[in-house]
Amino acid sequence: MPVPILAAQDLTKTYGRGPDRFDALKGVSLEIDRGDSVAIVGKSGSGKSTLMHILALLDTPGGGQVHVDGTDAKTLSGRRLNALRNTMFGFVFQQFFLNPGSSVLENVALPLKIAGVGSRERRTRGMAVLEQLELADKARNKAGNLSGGQKQRVVIARALINSPQVLFADEPTGNLDTATGRIVEDILFDLNSNHGITLITVTHDHDLAARFNRRLYIRDGLLINTGEEHAA
Repeated sequence: MPVPILAAQDLTKTYGRGPDRFDALKGVSLEIDRGDSVAIVGKSGSGKSTLMHILALLDTPGGGQVHVDGTDAKTLSGRRLNALRNTMFGFVFQQFFLNPGSSVLENVALPLKIAGVGSRERRTRGMAVLEQLELADKARNKAGNLSGGQKQRVVIARALINSPQVLFADEPTGNLDTATGRIVEDILFDLNSNHGITLITVTHDHDLAARFNRRLYIRDGLLINTGEEHAA
C-alpha cells in the first residue's frame, strides 16, 4: 500500500498561556496521498493556516507527529529539514512577498540563488517556468509594475522553480478579482492534474474548495465530518 506523501497524527498547537491561551489545533489527524488535491476549509481563526504551516514544516506542533513521505519530521536536523522542505515543497501565499524593485526573473530564481545555484542555470530554469506560466515576456519587468494576477503567477513560478512534489497555497486568490482568480485556480489545477503535483490549499471560499478532490473542514482546531470530504 503506497505511503502517504503527508500524514499527521494527533497534532496540537497552543499559543499563549493562562487567560491568553489559545488552542489552535486540538488533535488533528489526516493523510494526503501523492497527486491528490485537498482543500482545508474553515473560517478565520479555525486553525486552518496553523495546520498548513505545520504540514509544510514551517512550524512545529505542540504535540503529535508529521510524516513526510514516510519520514518522521522530528528525526530531521535543521539542515536536513531545510533541504527536505526546499526540495519537496512549493509555497503560494495570498501576500505575494515579491521584491518590487527586482525583475520578475530575479524574483522567480531567488530560491535557486539562496541554494547556491549558478547564474546561468538560474536563468535557464527561471525562464523555463516563466514560459510555462506564459510570463516569459515579463522576465525583465520590475515585479512592482505587474498586475495582481501577474504577481500571483510570478509567485507560482517561484514556487515551481525547484520542481516541488507538493504545492501549498494559502488563500491563493484572496487578493484577486473573480476573473483573474479563476485563471490562477486553473493554473494550480493544471499543475495537479497534468503534472502530478500534490495540491493543498487553505481557503474559506467554498466555491474554490468545491473544485478539489477532497475537502477537509476545520472548526475550532478540530476536523469535522460534514459528509462532503470527497468530491462527487
